[in-house]
This record gives sequence, structure tokens and C-alpha cells, in this order.
Amino acid sequence: MPGAKLGYDKRTKKGRFLTSWKNSEDPAPGLFSVEFDPNGTQYVMMWNRSKQYWTSGSWDGHKFSLIPEMGLFRIYNFSYVDNENESYFTFTRTNPSTVTRFNMDVTGRVKQMMLMNNDSWNVFGSQPRLQCEVSAYCGAFGICNQNSLPFCSCLRGFKVKYDNDWSLMDYSGGCVREINLQCENNGTNSNEKNDKFLMKTNLSLPLHSQSLMIGSIGECESACLSNCSCSAYAYGGSQCSLWNGELFNLQQLAEGDISGKAVYIRLSASSSVFAETKNDDWIVVGSVVGSVVVLVLLAIALAEVLSLRRLMAGKSKVVEGFLVAFGYKDLQIATKNFSDKLGEGGFGSVYKGTLPDSTVVAVKKLESISQGEKQFRAEVSTIGIIQHVNLVRLRGFCVRGNNKMLVYDYMQNGSLNSHLFDAKNSKFLKWKSRYQIALGIAKGLAYLHENCKACIIHCDVKPENVLLDDEFFPKVADFGLAKLLGGDFSRVLTTMRGTIGYLAPEWISGIEVTAKADVYSYGMMLFELVSGKRNTMNSEDEYVRYFPYWAASVTIEGGDILDLLDPVLEREGDVKEISNICKVACWCVQGDASNRPSMSQVVQILEGVIDVNLPPLPRWLQVLVETPGHSALYS
Repeated sequence: MPGAKLGYDKRTKKGRFLTSWKNSEDPAPGLFSVEFDPNGTQYVMMWNRSKQYWTSGSWDGHKFSLIPEMGLFRIYNFSYVDNENESYFTFTRTNPSTVTRFNMDVTGRVKQMMLMNNDSWNVFGSQPRLQCEVSAYCGAFGICNQNSLPFCSCLRGFKVKYDNDWSLMDYSGGCVREINLQCENNGTNSNEKNDKFLMKTNLSLPLHSQSLMIGSIGECESACLSNCSCSAYAYGGSQCSLWNGELFNLQQLAEGDISGKAVYIRLSASSSVFAETKNDDWIVVGSVVGSVVVLVLLAIALAEVLSLRRLMAGKSKVVEGFLVAFGYKDLQIATKNFSDKLGEGGFGSVYKGTLPDSTVVAVKKLESISQGEKQFRAEVSTIGIIQHVNLVRLRGFCVRGNNKMLVYDYMQNGSLNSHLFDAKNSKFLKWKSRYQIALGIAKGLAYLHENCKACIIHCDVKPENVLLDDEFFPKVADFGLAKLLGGDFSRVLTTMRGTIGYLAPEWISGIEVTAKADVYSYGMMLFELVSGKRNTMNSEDEYVRYFPYWAASVTIEGGDILDLLDPVLEREGDVKEISNICKVACWCVQGDASNRPSMSQVVQILEGVIDVNLPPLPRWLQVLVETPGHSALYS
């Protein structure tokens, strides 16, 4: 609670710490705790008071180094005290009327919650940011998947050990084999005819393995079979990794994550898993035969595409998939030594260029990308296959040492922000154009979220990343680039430091980021399409009006909706369309992500397929308005 001390008493040598409940109904002490590290100025989270799985980083005078968002969040006043008697961290609320909670949850994560108008608690802060970072959360032989709910499940061939505990969100009991290994029954190590291994792909390797230098995967398997306590093995690069006893911290990684490895899990040969494999063999054979004709047709079509790309790229270019691999010198010539700069953003600078066939392109020189060439090519190839009329098309890329560049179609009318906020150097956007731009952006984001092989979260939706072609048709740019930064939140936050005003609450408070974060950013951008101004601007008398809150109040409580419209439009706009846009924006910026619509629902509303109800006043906007210094978050 605000004002409480979480720290260490140097006189008694005792600490004050928070401990989780045993499960969602039992307040007895659980396995997880957060406590002060007496050997430094940091806080740590522990499993069973013995194993650390998270740290705050050291205090730098304003925030803990590994929680960079603390410097942005203004609902609390944070302080850290270190004197001869004690060391502790505490906080107070900037607005005493805001009711909040701070607790160590049964999930092993510290959560910050706010009491909403409907007397429900909304989680707005969480550490660690990802559930699967919590040590041993799914127990022995349990597998954690960050992209599924519930997060925990059992490996194939295993079953939940304590069903009742799992129903109460206590997964610590983990899983057990459906059928015991033969050596566990007779006490021998001779299991070559009784045990088999099931391959599980895209796993993060468990810790504490035994490493052997072995010449083949067969020898590695034999080494595991010779020891009854060996539960799994992995093999790669002549190195055999063996795991004995129970396996903890198994994590299923996303498809395409190159850090994922294949792990072979030991099971009884009598396991139903192997019977299922036999029954499925005929399906595999039939599928292969049936696919031959399709593959031939695809090969013909692909050959045509590649032929066209080769003509476009020239003889000196190498074609990879649907992308052209440009040479550095070629792009240097095309851009006249990178002299015609179009703009600069968080990911790097963009230059105008002309290819030998007179095609005009935009070349983005990437910054802060530390990936190796192989991983970079893999990620870019994934982006390259994404094609939609409301997404900027990626033509190719270039890699030379630390120089990494992307080549896009050139958009003649530049970015949306220049037409909204720079009246002197832009073309006037009438209301009909703005409405169609809003609809086009929604279609592009809906495609990224719902129609790609894996959901792509843009992470940086803002007017600067919406480009307009020669007919002012909108195209979303920079999609997929956040993934190039990896999972380092602080680097992503730093890259987007100039656009905090579009970031959803979960971005700056540590809750898991989903596609609904893009929905929030889209809602903030809708407000700017209506007003023609940045959401927070100083007026002549230095009064700061936070437009989203004002627009929400007018929309929900009643008022002249045309008062919200950009003054240059002189109140000329379809009242129903403006009202719909404002309602959609209010739904999109709800503090609780589950209350926000999907982008496909937004498309249906803007197309008139479904009606939109009157939204509740976004509590999050109200808190920001009532919080001193809130505008620092949105400037």
C-alpha cells in the first residue's frame, strides 16, 4: 500500500518482503516473494526464497535501472531511502483519490492495480513483464507458452499432477508421465526396448544440463538411455546435452524464433503418444502425394515472380524470396550518396533514391539493430511476404557489416503528420479524406493482427508511420521493425521515446503487450485526425488542454461534436461520421485492454456494417488529467 516500506533493517538484519498466496483462494505463504537485496540497491524476486528470477536493477536516484518506465509514470511519487539504520523503497500517490493496490500475485509477478468506476480492479503494472520469466511457474515437466492461455500445459505424454491446484492457479505441482519409465518400475538401467524419445521443437533449453562431446545424435540418445535418471537430451554441433531428473522452466517459443531448439523428451515406449504417431502415418503419405500438384503450380508462379524481380533488380542483384538483396554501392548510387533525406525516426533515417529502371524508392538506414546477418535476413524475409494495399511494400534490403538498410516503395505525399500538423507545407485534408484515411489504417492494422501467419504487433502506430500515396491513399509503414530490436523492452522504449503519447498503459507499466496496444495507439491517432493537432498543445495563455479527455467528455456527456473538429475545416464534416470516429477512439483508449475492440471490429464500424455503442469515459484519461505533470507523458 502507498507509504509502506519494502526493505531491509540493518540493525536487526531482517528484511520486509511481500509473499504470494499459495493459490487464488488460500492466503497461506506461497512460493514467490519480492525482497530487498542487502548486498546492493536493488530488489529481487525469489522462488521458494532460494532462487532469484528477476531484479529491478540498482537505484539511480529516480528509478530502478531495469524498470525504465518508472521515469515516465506519474501516478506515483517514488523514493528510495538508504541510511545507517535501514534501506527501503516506498511510494505515494500523486492523487490521493486514486485507489491502488500493490501485491505479489500468485502468478509470481508483482502487480499494480487501480480501482475502476465499476468497483473492479484493473491491472496497469506488472513485473516481470512476461509470465514465462517467472521461475518454475509451470512446475516439473510443465511447459510455459507466452502466447496461449492458460500459460501452462503439460508436455505430450504427461498429465497434470494435481488437477485441483491447477484450477486455483497453482501450477507448481507440475506434470507427471502418464506411464512410468520401465527402469522406474524394475530399478534397472536397461531401457533400450522400453523407452523412446518424443521430439519437442522450438523450446528454450532448460538450465543445468550435462554436456558431452559426442559424434552423433544416436550416441547422444544412447547416453541418455543408459541412465534411468536422464529425462531428456538435445544435440547440436557435436555437443550432447543431457538433463537428469525433473525438467523445470520449459518454454515454448514462437515459430520462427531462431533461439528455439529441439529437445527429445524421454517417455515409455507404451505411451499413447507413439501409438498416435503410427496412426497418423497414412495421413502424412496422403498429404505428400496430394501436395505435389500444388507445389508444381506454385513453382511455376514463383519462377514468374523471380524472373520479374531479376529484371527489376538488374544482373548484379541477388533475389531472396520475394525481396531484392541490393548491394551497398548500388543504393549509394541510387540515393546520390544518401543526400536526399526524407525524414528521420526511431529506427533510422530515410532517403529518396532512384533505381536503374527509374523506379523511385525510399531507403531506410537502420540504427540500433544488433542482429547478425543471418537472423536479420530471416526477419526481413518474413516482413517481405506481407502484402496489403494499406501497407507500404518492402522491395528489398541491404546488409554490409553493420550497415543494414530496407528499400520501400516511395510515397509521393509523405507522412500523415505533415498534413495534420504542418499546415504551411502540406495539402489540406478535407473530412472525407480523413475518414477514408482512418478506415485504411484500420484495414492495414487488422491485416497485420489477424491475417498474417503470426500476429504482428506494430508497436509504434502514429501519424509519422502512416504514408500517403499520390492519391492520398494511406499505407502503414515500419510494421515488423520492432521485432528487429528483440525482446529488450528498454531498447524498444528508448527507440520510441518521442512518441510516448501513443503508447498504451501496458507499454509503460510492464503488462504483457498484445495487439490491443496497437488499438490504443490507433485511438490516440483518431483524436488527432479529428482535431488536426497534437493531443497536448499549449494555448496562448499556456493552458494545456488534453484533447482526448475533452473529446471523450463531449462525445459521452453530450455537446456540440463539431466543436472538436479541426478549425481549418470550418465545421464542415459529416456529424455522424465524426461522432462514430470519436466513439471508436474512446473505445480504443480504454485502460483495460480487454475492453478495446479488435481492429477488424473497428473496420466494420467505420464501414457501417455494425453500430457502435456509447463508450464509458476512459478512466485512464481521467487519471492522467488529474495527475500533476501528466502532460510530460504525452508531449
